[in-house]
Amino acid sequence: MARVVIDVMLKPEILDPQGKAVERAAVRLGYADVRSVRQGKRFVVEIDGPADEQALASIRELAESLLANTVIEDFSVRVEDN
Repeated sequence: MARVVIDVMLKPEILDPQGKAVERAAVRLGYADVRSVRQGKRFVVEIDGPADEQALASIRELAESLLANTVIEDFSVRVEDN
């Protein structure tokens, strides 16, 4: 069994109102060194068998078709060490 992590983030050119709200709140709470916050989603998928190229290609297809709106979001796929 392997664990694969898919991180989905808004593209840099897309406004992130939730990230901006967290950024402003952090500064108000005294975290003056916070310059920027972007929020996103993280999916952890466990698969049967090894995380070989075929399995990762399938996971990328899942991310592109279901987990991310590729018009406004980017995603990355990585294998997590157990």
